[in-house]
Formats: sequence, C-alpha cells, structure tokens
Amino acid sequence: MVEFRRKLYKRGSSFETTIPMPLLFALDLKNKHNVVFSYDEVSNKWFVKFEEIKKSEVA
Repeated sequence: MVEFRRKLYKRGSSFETTIPMPLLFALDLKNKHNVVFSYDEVSNKWFVKFEEIKKSEVA
C-alpha cells in the first residue's frame, strides 16, 4: 500500500494542503483540472478525483 502524508497549513482564514506530484502522474498538466474530494460516511473514507475543466468552462 502507498501512503502519502501532507501537512495541513493555515492560509488566511482557511486551511490548505498541496496535492503530491505522484498523484498527478496520469494528468495532462497542460490542461486545468478540478480536484474533487469525496467522503463516504459508510466506509469512513475520503476519495480524491480529478476532473478536467473544458475550455468552454474556463472564464
């Protein structure tokens, strides 16, 4: 099993973290993406999904 630990840091009035590069290996980084974090209450697990932003959605 692969495990990544990232520090959570305060930025202004919110808390943030960075996405580790090994998780981005399959993305075409020339395009913009949304990162979607989903929580499953039944299994008590978080899931991370990447969605490419279509050029028509970028303003």
